[in-house]
Order: sequence, then structure tokens, then C-alpha cells
Amino acid sequence: MDHMVKSDGGAYQCFVRKDKLSAQDYVQVVLEDGTPKIISAFSEKVVSPAEPVSLMCNVKGTPLPTITWTLDDDPILKGGSHRISQMITSEGNVVSYLNISSSQVRDGGVYRCTANNSAGVVLYQARINVRGPASIRPMKNITAIAGRDTYIHCRVIGYPYYSIKWYKNSNLLPFNHRQVAFENNGTLKLSDVQKEVDEGEYTCNVLVQPQLSTSQSVHVTVKVPPFIQPFEFPRFSIGQRVFIPCVVVSGDLPITITWQKDGRPIPGSLGVTIDNIDFTSSLRISNLSLMHNGNYTCIARNEAAAVEHQSQLIVRVPPKFVVQPRDQDGIYGKAVILNCSAEGYPVPTIVWKFSKGAGVPQFQPIALNGRIQVLSNGSLLIKHVVEEDSGYYLCKVSNDVGADVSKSMYLTVKIPAMITSYPNTTLATQGQKKEMSCTAHGEKPIIVRWEKEDRIINPEMARYLVSTKEVGEEVISTLQILPTVREDSGFFSCHAINSYGEDRGIIQLTVQEPPDPPEIEIKDVKARTITLRWTMGFDGNSPITGYDIECKNKSDSWDSAQRTKDVSPQLNSATIIDIHPSSTYSIRMYAKNRIGKSEPSNELTITADEAAPDGPPQEVHLEPISSQSIRVTWKAPKKHLQNGIIRGYQIGYREYSTGGNFQFNIISVDTSGDSEVYTLDNLNKFTQYGLVVQACNRAGTGPSSQEIITTTLEDVPSYPPENVQAIATSPESISISWSTLSKEALNGILQGFRVIYWANLMDGELGEIKNITTTQPSLELDGLEKYTNYSIQVLAFTRAGDGVRSEQIFTRTKEDVPGPPAGVKAAAASASMVFVSWLPPLKLNGIIRKYTVFCSHPYPTVISEFEASPDSFSYRIPNLSRNRQYSVWVVAVTSAGRGNSSEIITVEPLAKAPARILTFSGTVTTPWMKDIVLPCKAVGDPSPAVKWMKDSNGTPSLVTIDGRRSIFSNGSFIIRTVKAEDSGYYSCIANNNWGSDEIILNLQVQVPPDQPRLTVSKTTSSSITLSWLPGDNGGSSIRGYILQYSEDNSEQWGSFPISPSERSYRLENLKCGTWYKFTLTAQNGVGPGRISEIIEAKTLGKEPQFSKEQELFASINTTRVRLNLIGWNDGGCPITSFTLEYRPFGTTVWTTAQRTSLSKSYILYDLQEATWYELQMRVCNSAGCAEKQANFATLNYDGSTIPPLIKSVVQSEEGLTTNEGLKMLVTISCILVGVLLLFVLLLVVRRRRREQRLKRLRDAKSLAEMLMSKNTRTSDTLSKQQQTLRMHIDIPRAQLLIEERDTMETIDDRSTVLLTDADFGEAAKQKSLTVTHTVHYQSVSQATGPLVDVSDARPGTNPTTRRNAKAGPTARNRYASQWTLNRPHPTISAHTLTTDWRLPTPRATGSVDKESDSYSVSPSQDTDRARSSMVSTESASSTYEELARAYEHAKMEEQLRHAKFTITECFISDTSSEQLTAGTNEYTDSLTSSTPSESGICRFTASPPKPQDGGRVTNMAVPKAHRPGDLIHLPPYLRMDFLLNRGGPGTSRDLSLGQACLEPQKSRTLKRPTVLEPIPMEAASSASSTREGQSWQPGAVATLPQREGAELGQAAKMSSSQESLLDSRGHLKGNNPYAKSYTLV
Repeated sequence: MDHMVKSDGGAYQCFVRKDKLSAQDYVQVVLEDGTPKIISAFSEKVVSPAEPVSLMCNVKGTPLPTITWTLDDDPILKGGSHRISQMITSEGNVVSYLNISSSQVRDGGVYRCTANNSAGVVLYQARINVRGPASIRPMKNITAIAGRDTYIHCRVIGYPYYSIKWYKNSNLLPFNHRQVAFENNGTLKLSDVQKEVDEGEYTCNVLVQPQLSTSQSVHVTVKVPPFIQPFEFPRFSIGQRVFIPCVVVSGDLPITITWQKDGRPIPGSLGVTIDNIDFTSSLRISNLSLMHNGNYTCIARNEAAAVEHQSQLIVRVPPKFVVQPRDQDGIYGKAVILNCSAEGYPVPTIVWKFSKGAGVPQFQPIALNGRIQVLSNGSLLIKHVVEEDSGYYLCKVSNDVGADVSKSMYLTVKIPAMITSYPNTTLATQGQKKEMSCTAHGEKPIIVRWEKEDRIINPEMARYLVSTKEVGEEVISTLQILPTVREDSGFFSCHAINSYGEDRGIIQLTVQEPPDPPEIEIKDVKARTITLRWTMGFDGNSPITGYDIECKNKSDSWDSAQRTKDVSPQLNSATIIDIHPSSTYSIRMYAKNRIGKSEPSNELTITADEAAPDGPPQEVHLEPISSQSIRVTWKAPKKHLQNGIIRGYQIGYREYSTGGNFQFNIISVDTSGDSEVYTLDNLNKFTQYGLVVQACNRAGTGPSSQEIITTTLEDVPSYPPENVQAIATSPESISISWSTLSKEALNGILQGFRVIYWANLMDGELGEIKNITTTQPSLELDGLEKYTNYSIQVLAFTRAGDGVRSEQIFTRTKEDVPGPPAGVKAAAASASMVFVSWLPPLKLNGIIRKYTVFCSHPYPTVISEFEASPDSFSYRIPNLSRNRQYSVWVVAVTSAGRGNSSEIITVEPLAKAPARILTFSGTVTTPWMKDIVLPCKAVGDPSPAVKWMKDSNGTPSLVTIDGRRSIFSNGSFIIRTVKAEDSGYYSCIANNNWGSDEIILNLQVQVPPDQPRLTVSKTTSSSITLSWLPGDNGGSSIRGYILQYSEDNSEQWGSFPISPSERSYRLENLKCGTWYKFTLTAQNGVGPGRISEIIEAKTLGKEPQFSKEQELFASINTTRVRLNLIGWNDGGCPITSFTLEYRPFGTTVWTTAQRTSLSKSYILYDLQEATWYELQMRVCNSAGCAEKQANFATLNYDGSTIPPLIKSVVQSEEGLTTNEGLKMLVTISCILVGVLLLFVLLLVVRRRRREQRLKRLRDAKSLAEMLMSKNTRTSDTLSKQQQTLRMHIDIPRAQLLIEERDTMETIDDRSTVLLTDADFGEAAKQKSLTVTHTVHYQSVSQATGPLVDVSDARPGTNPTTRRNAKAGPTARNRYASQWTLNRPHPTISAHTLTTDWRLPTPRATGSVDKESDSYSVSPSQDTDRARSSMVSTESASSTYEELARAYEHAKMEEQLRHAKFTITECFISDTSSEQLTAGTNEYTDSLTSSTPSESGICRFTASPPKPQDGGRVTNMAVPKAHRPGDLIHLPPYLRMDFLLNRGGPGTSRDLSLGQACLEPQKSRTLKRPTVLEPIPMEAASSASSTREGQSWQPGAVATLPQREGAELGQAAKMSSSQESLLDSRGHLKGNNPYAKSYTLV
């Protein structure tokens, strides 16, 4: 039904009829009120001109209403200044917006939104006032209807205004009760309008200002509507004539009158005549018929209104028969309809009467009931005809118009065949004779037929015999069955048939016999009970009276079975009790009824479940094995108490200490045999524990053993003593006190306290570290240095060792008088003046306030006493007598008083004073990279001349004066930015005409300390203890250590500061079973040293494992599976997550369950019956994850298993259609083609990038060639100034460190290759020495191979097997192994640097290297070779451009014109992650990189040549200028074997540096070659064969040298310290202490 209205609501009924059957149903339709409703709308407001206005109407209604807008009753159209929009909300509401972008005064007024739909209309209005001059909109004249209400609106625009008033004929309205004026909105209401009074002109007056008003007039015309005089139609009969007038008695003329019949114009076919005269109209009908019936309406119209009047015309007709009754036959028991229908108007009434029998009719009214009814058309319905219904029936029709009519008929009742007697049910015993009879009645003849369940019984059928006989009006038929069998049970029917119908009687025959045995199955099996469930079969057509159950051990006979008789027949399950766990039983049943007992049922063989053990484990013993571990041993429970196979044990332990948790902590362990051992870890130290053990099998946990008490072993204290305080009591003693530790922190029995202390000396160095032991919480330190700051730490110790040290506290001893000055000098400066100089006291014992100089003649008579400031160390004594000897001495003074006097020296003023130096000889210590001044103050007459010498290999030579070194006018020698190579013995010589003097200063440059040697000493599941041996302190005592650690696959590093007295450290609270990386850095007064090699250690514990001895599936039935999770071993680390997924075979959706812990078992519910499932589990702890997959099948409904999985799989495969196989093949093919296309695309992109890089590379070579050509020097210049080049090979993200060494003893045994360069020597010089280069590189990680760091492998471990796979770019190792290059080098400065690297000839054993010279660059050599030494594969262009510009700028500086230029640093951004590849030719064009990186930054320095005398220095470090704060990482870019010469004796002897350093290795494994065949070195000139230092003979040595004990050189590493980037310092031997480092960053 479309467009439903309110009248469509109600109940709708549906009828269905078929033959004589019918059905009906109905539905109630309730229509909601869909009338529009305004949910929200705009409100009255005042706005200013040009202000935007938005009006909103939110309307709800069904169907969706239409919204229109009006302003002062005028429709608002889209366009102009008004914008109308509409939307439908998610709730089904209509929201309409009226927007005015810039309001004007004319936009003010009453706005109305009207919502209209088929259900109704609703409107809302409000006034919007726009500020401005008030005025009135023009008003249209109004026509009012007399007798109705009329409204006149005065539409005022503008705001504000004072009032609105209405006038008529100058009279203020209202002046009668029918007039109402609304001043607030300007509306005038006229009620019940009257023409004579209300017609006329009305004026609206608006007071705009107190003295200003405006007005508008409107004329009201009153119209009078028509009024019809009422009329009615009288009663008419068919054929009569009709005349009806319609008179309009009042109303304005002209008037129009029309007629309608039943709401429509009267058709001309009705023969109706209408006559209109002025204000009257008449309707005439000459011959009435039924079609004239209806409602006639007279309608009068004029200008005012239209009115109407209606009356009904009824035409009456006398009754007559349409269908007359006729004689009929009715069949007994059937329905019959006696037809009779009539017509007339009003509708006639039909009444039936009845006369019984065939005699003279005596009609009586029929009592209508449910069996006899009168139908709507007048016919009589008899639903069930009986013999008494036979007789006469009369149909009478009347409607009070004319005479009644009637007609009679006779009904004859016929009797059909009927079964009057038969048994409904009957019983028979199997094997006996049975007879069944039925009696029929009805019109003759009657035929009787027998059927069994729709099968007709024939006389030929065996065992069935039918006989029939007539007795009076009845027919008797008998069926005989001989003998009866089970199949005879069922329904038999006897059918009686005659001409008027048929009938049947149904007889249920039940053949009874003993029942069939029941089908039994297992419902539930427990340890001590078995629950059966059975399904009863055929009960023998006799109710079951009970069941008998027999149960026996499987090995026994049924004669000894236990019997349970007469189980109630209402039950279908039973529970057998008193079953022994794990025993096997046989069970069967019998069913019984009244006839007899069934055969035995199917036999079930069942094994009872296991029960929890009834006995505890035996011989439980505890043995503490550490401070946090207890070993537990026990044996299994007694055999007869195990109640099954012992699968594992539960160990419960609890702490007995104060505040301990008395709840047992439970640990599950698997069984391993009769005797068990388990170690409890992570216990509290020196704590008493109670422990019990329980045995477990599949059924559960048995009783606990008797609780045993033991205590964990002692350990070192966990915390330091608190409240450590120290007070200086004297210049040589300090009193210390502290608080004792709590019992929980001691972890044992306190044995005493240890106080560690050392002096912090005035020069920043640390004194000897000492310790004192005491048992008391206080101590007095005696014999200390006076006025010295001491660092003090306190620790407690138990029998297990020392505990944690307290934080350092600092206390200074009290001040005392100083010691004597360490030395005094006096020298004559003229005939009357001498100079005195002195050294400060060795023991200051306080702050020096002043020095006192004493002068006497003769001694000890003091003639003069002079005071000098505490920072002065010389004094001029004037006015002395010539040639007289004076005694002079010096005393230091502190706040405690004068100290001891110095030695007394004698001096004599002279006119010809010889040169004397007041400065003292001694050792000068300074940190590297600082400016140092070496003083040399000389006096004499005349003033002496001063010169400085430096001892170089035992031969003094003048010091070099350059931009970094200079001599002041006072004789002092200054060295700026001091380096390690500046160390040595410096001599200052002063002389004049009368004598000379000399002092020797030993300059010692302090450098950062060497890297410590870090090792792992102990690991537990949550801690790792590290130990270390400190390296060389760099000339300054170690101030402390920084320990850094990180998880193996993490880039986040943590750090701990460690005291300088510590040699071990334990990290607590680590993750169980996790690999960690560690580095250690030592710090001294200069700064932090190089980071130690990264070492790795793993906390105890491993990933979970599932025991192969445990069964995963504890029980399986049709829809549920219990999983046995006891088999999961946590590997020593707590389980953190457990994920289980399962799905039926052949499906794709997994059902997932997740837990944060592991329970003993887990049950899968709601499984499909008789289905194979896939199961996979994932169990994780902090050490890793383990997975386990399994398949299982649920059981059939009867408890039986289903076929193996392979059969179902084969069937499913056979069931695949050809289309499905084709789809799979197409899918796989598309994937392979896509992968191939992607691979080809990557190759094309890679090749294009390689070509671009090669182009940049060629440009870079040209630029490098230009740079080197501009660095050309003459041979004379080069012989005077030895040049040093720090060699760089720029490789993206790689860092290459090349370090010069002077001895073969520093070679690393793991990776040593000897290379030579025949072009490094000069023909005139025959000496030969070996320079060792150490190259640091990173082992390469291929995309598909393992990343192995062999340098950090622990002793006795195989890093390859442990680290089997890591992500290439992300899993970085920052440090790697070391390779050493040894190259023969001449003693005199070389002219050229080439890349003709060859294997060297061996030198004679014991040969001594004299000196290591620097490299220089010459353009006279092969440019390709020269360029290959400075090639950058990715960032060469920008790198060399910047370097070349800076180089040219430096060359223009005057002071650097003859300096040597050294490239010191190159920094390249860490953006690339792929390895380099290289070709095999000699040219660097073959060098490529797979990924571009950002440009690098290279820096160079200009410096004078290095000093030549190192004979007096035995241990020296070489610093390198660096960029403070930069962190340098070593990414995986260089192979271990990239420095190896790949050729044998016949290989080419000219290899480019790019080939030597960058050729990729051919396999993933990292191997060190064991045999290397040397190639003879070609001489650079004809005189090369006479070089000093014998060469190796070919074949003399074929294996790599090995490191020997303490002679192992420290391999150079790159430091990631944020304070410094250091080169390696070797322990140098021989006469050459200098080491040069060349580093690429």
C-alpha cells in the first residue's frame, strides 16, 4: 500500500481456502503519527545592518516534510540576498537553513517556516529586527468574509520603534468587543466580521521617535456568503416521480447553483432534469429506478464563499426469487446446501422452516446452530447430514415492500458404507495365531477390503486369510494371521465401500517378544568411576522392566563378574564405582521386559583414568650450593601409591625470614627417573627456606612431602654502609665513622669493614690506593699526608667477600708547616747584584703564603731578609759588595708557620759574571693538545745568549722554530698544541764571554689512558659480573671507569660510573637468558680513553622447551580436548606469554587463545565431532620463544576414532575440481612473473645508479689529481722537511684506521698480511725497515647470510653457531677484527706515494727498525696509481672540492708556505647499509656502491716535520686531532679478507689499492688464511739490492707470525666516546718511539 493515510490503519485479515478446508490470519497495522513536528527553530533576534543572519528549522515527520519560507506572508524564493539550503540528518529529520549574507533593513520582519506532508502541516514564525529607520511595508487591500474572523497585519521594518496603533475613521482601535489590537507585533483581529460595521479603511500608525511617526492604510471589503434553505427527500417507491427545490435565502449576488450525486456531477444517463432560476434550482425525476438511489448535494457559490446542502434519495423494491429451492439428495455425514436467494430494496430477509418425514408437511421454524446455518445469500447449510434431516424445507422471503414470497423442497438422506465395530488396538505373542474382525453398515451392496500399511491383503498372500458374512443389516469381515512374526506389528485397516461412500477402521496390532540388547558407550571415565550411557534398541513391543549390568576385570571370566540387576528402565546411564585407577575392565548389559531377557549387549573394554598419587616423594634432601641456589634431591613415591605414571613434580618453597611470604612458591619440573635433582635459583641470600615436594601424574598432584628447612649460603653485602662521615683530626690523621648494615643487606655474617682511601694529589694525580680492615663502625686513619685531600670509601664484607662500596667522600687533612724548598740556586748578575731562584717544597703541607729569602755575611749572621709572593720562585738581591761571599737560603711559610730552611748556598757578586741558568733541570708533565712553556731564565754579565736543543736518538739538535714552536725573548721555549711526539729531553744552553750553563728538561706529554681488557667472570640468570685489567694510564693516574652495556639487538646503551679502585662490577636485574654487550672506558686527568673491545655474555636461561616424554593430549572426546601443558619447561626463565591456535584441516581461519602465564592444562571446547585439527603453540620467555605443532582428531559420537588424516587429505585432493587446480596454477604463475619483473626493475635501477656514481668518481679523480699536482715539492725541500700524509680511503659509512708501527712484534696473530711498496725508497739510500699498518674493518653482513663478529667472540665459543641469523642493516656490530700491514720503508723521506703494493721479502730475525718516515705526494708518478690512494666511491666530488678549496686557501698563508699538510679527518654520514663491491682491474672506476650516501667532510692540518730523536722515550702515545663530541660507529662494510693478496707467485705484482682493499670475499664464512707465499720485492732503483736490513728470502717463512705474551700490540680501535677520537698507542720498542696514525672516518 503506497501513500498510506491515517484511515489505512487497523486489522487486515487474510483467508485461504482449498476445497472444504480454510485458514485465516490477521495483522494489526498501527500507523504512527507522521504529522510534521518542529524539533528546534530560530528565535526572535535583533541584528545590525550588513550582519549575516542564519535561520534554522529542524523538522521531524513521515513522510519527509517539505519546508517553505515566507517573510511577512510573502514567499521567499531562492536567489537574491536569501539563500535556502536543506539537509537530512542521520535521525531522519529535515533541517532547512535560510541564510542572509549581508542583512539590510528591508530584510527585517516576521519569518515563517512551514513544514507540510501528507499527514499534516505545521508552521513556526518569529520576528527578525534589523536596526535602521522604521517604516511600514505596503499593505494590500483585504477581503473579509462576514461571520468569520479576519486578521490585518501591519508589517513594520526597521528597529527600534516605540509603538504600533490602529485607527478607523480617526478612531483608535479597539472600540468594541470584536476588535483586538496586538501592539507588540502590529496585528489587528476582527472577530465575527459584520459588513455594515467592519467594512472600510483602517490605518496603521507607527511611532518611530517621540515626535515622529509613520502610517499606512488598508481597505477592508466584507463579502456575505450564500445560505441554502434545508431540504429532505421523502420515501419513494420504484416508478414514482420526484421534484426537489434548492433555495438560497441570503448572500451577495450573483449566486451560482450546481448539483452533485454521491460527490460527483450528475450524469445525463440518469434522466434527471435541473431547473435554475435566479437564487433557486430544482431537481426533477420522472420515473424512479434503483440507479437513482444516492446522496444529492446542492452547492451555492458567490465571491464570498461556497456552501452546500445534502440529502439522501432511497427507492424501495418488493422481493422476488433469484434462485428457487428444488428437491435434493443428502449423503449421511456429509454437508449439503439447500439453495435459495432473492432480491429487492431494502434487502429482503430469508427465513427457513422444516417438516420432518414424508407425510403432510407441518412446517416449523428451524433452530439454527453450529450444524445448521443460513448463508449470506439466503441458502441453508447443513454441515453434517443425519437421517433425521430427511423431510420438507420451506424458504420464505420478505422486505416490507409488497407481498412476501415462499417455496418448499424435499431432502432425501442416503447412508454410505460405515464401519461400526472394530478393535483399535490388539496384542499378539510372536509365533501364535491372531484373528481381527470388523462390522460394516450402509446402503447395500457393501464390499469389505483389508490393508496393512497401504498394502492390500490378497488371498494369495501366505499366513493371511480373509472371511466375510452378512448378519441382518450388517456385514462382518474377519482377518486371520498364522503364525505372527515381528514384522506383523503395525497398522491394519478394514475398508467398507458402497455407492454413497466408504469408511475404514484402523487396527494397531502389536506383536510382543523379548527385547533387543542395548547399545552401550562410555559417557565418562574417571580414576575410580566409569559412567555408561546406553541406547535401547527394539523393546519387543513390551515395556522394558529393567536392566542387568555386568562388570569384570579384563583378564577374568564372566562367571566372576560383578552384576548389578534390575536397573530402573527410566535410566539411560549408570555409574560403576569402586574402580581401581589405571585398571582395564570389560562391561556388558542385558535388557528385560514382560516377555523375557535380551541377548548380551556389545562388550566394552575400558581403562580407568589415573588418579593423583596417594603418597609423597621419598628421601627429600636439600643442599645449599650458593647464596641464591639450593639443590633439591628426592625419589619417586612408593610404587603402589603412584596411581599411574609419574610425569613430574611440583616443588613448593617459602621464605622463613622476617617479612617473608609464607605462601609456597610453586615450580613444576619433569620427571627424569626414580631419583630427581633440581636447583632452585634466584633465592634470597643467606635466607632460611622451607621446601616440600609433590609428585604429579596426568590426574593431578599427590600429597606433599614433609617440609624441610635449610638456609642459602652467604654472599657479599648488597649495599654499602650508610652515613659515612670523615673528619680531619690532625695534619696526618682522619677519623671515619659509618652505620652498620641491616641483616637483609648483609647477606651473611658480618666479618668486618674495609676502608679504602687514596690521596688526590695537588697535581691532579692519585696517590697509592690503600685499605684497612676493622670490625668496628669507626676508624682512625694515621700517617697521612699533610693538607691532602683524600677519597674514602667503606665496604662491609662477609665470609663470601667484599660488598658494595660506599660513595666517595672527600676530606682534607689539616694544614702544617711546609717542608724545605726542593732546590735553591744563586748567580751573580753584576758586581753588586745576585739572583736567587728556588723550587717549591716537595711537601707543601698547606697553602704557601709567602717565601722568605735570607742573606748573611758571614753565616749565620743575617744581614738581610726578603719576602717573595707564593707564586714567585726567584728574587733579585741588590746592593751587595763586590768580591764578597754571601750565604743565601730560602724558607716557605704557611698559615701554620715557617717551614724548614733550604740548603745554604754561597754566591759572590762579580763584575764579569759568567752565564748561569736559574731554572732547574727536571721533568715537565702536560696534557696533550695544550700549550706548554719550557722556561730557561739565564743571568750573567754580559747577558747570555740562550739556545734550545732536543735530544734525537742520542744526538742533540737545535729545536725547530715554526708556527707551533717558538722561543721567547726571556729564553722560554713554547710549544703550542703539544703532541705526544713532542715528548723528549730538551736542553737549554746559556753562554756569554765568561762561561756557559745548561739545564735538561724532560717533557712528558700525558694522553688518555689505554683501553682496559674486559672479561666476564660470572653469570647468573639475572646478573653478569665483569672483571678487567687496566691498560696503560697514559702518564696520568686513572680517575675512574665508564661501563656501557646494551642488549644484543638494541641500539640503546646504558652506562655506570665506576670507582678507579674497582676491578670488577656486577650488573643486576638483567633479563634472563639474554645476550648483552659490554664496553669499558678508562678516564684519567686528560680525559676518557679508548673504548675497550666489545665483549658479549649471556645470562643463564634459555627459551622454553617441550619435553618429548610428556604426552600433549591428556584426553580427547567428540567435542573437547584437554591439553597437558606440564611438558613445557621454562628453560630457567619465567614464561611471559602463551599463544595457542587451532583450526580444522582444510580451513583458513585460526581460533586463537592467549595467556600471560602457563597453566598445567588447557581445554579446547566446542570442537567439531569426528574432525582432524591442526594445533600450534607458541611459548615465550625473555630468552626467546618456542613453537610446537601437532595434529589431533576428535572422536565419533560413539567414542570410536576416525580414519587417519592421510586418507581424508587424499580424498580432499581428489575432490578438487579441475577449475580449482587451474586457478591455483594461474595464481602461482602470476606471483612468479611479478617477482621476476620486480627483480629486473631493481637490476636496471641499480645499473643506472652505478653509471652515475662512476661519472662522479671520474670527476673526483681529476680533482684529486689536481690537488696532488699542486702539492709538488723539490727534492731539496723534501730532504729538509719530511712530509707526513695521513692516508684516507673514503668508503661510505666505513672507518679505516691505518697506524704506523716500528716493530714486527706488534702483529696480531689472527690477521696479519705483509705488503710492500717498492717505490717508497730512494736509490741513494739502502736502509730498509718495516712499518706496520693496522686496519680496522667491519665484518660484512650479506642480505641472506649471518652477521658474525669474530673479534668479540668469547674464548671457547663459536660465534657462528650462536649467532645464526640477524637482520643485515639493522643488526650492526660496531667493532671488528684487526689486520696488520707491514711495509718496508726507507729511513730518509720518500718522494712519492704510490699504490704498487706487493708482498714483502722477509727481513732477518733481530733486525732493528731505525725510523718511520712520513709519506709525501708527487705528481711525477703514475696518476692513476696516485688517484687510487685518495678515491671516494660515493661522496668524492663534494669531499674533494671542499678539501681542494681549503688546501689552496692554506697555501696562501705566509706562515704555512713551507708546512706539511696532513689530512686528519673525514666524516661521512651514516646513511647507507649495503656492502661495497669492486672489480678486479687496476682502475678505480670499478669501485661502486649500491646505495648513495651523503657528502662527507674532510679536514687537514699544517704542521712542521716530526722530531727525529726518540731514543730516551720508551712509552709514548700518539694523539690525533679530532672533532669533540662526534660518535663514530663502524658499520659492516669491509670483509675480513679484503687485504689479502689473492695471487700466488705468478700473480700480477701491480695491484691498485682499490683492488687490494675492496674486493669482496666470495663466501660468507670468515676465515683467516694460514699460508702466504711471499713475492720478491722489486727495487725502486738499481741500488735497491744493497739496502740495509736483510730481506726475507722467498719461501723462508710461509705462515703468519703469532703473538707472544706481553709483546702483543694493542690493536687500534675507533673510540665512540663523545669526548675524544683516539688512535692506538702501542708499547714501542727500539730507538724509534714515534707512531703515526692515519684515520678515515
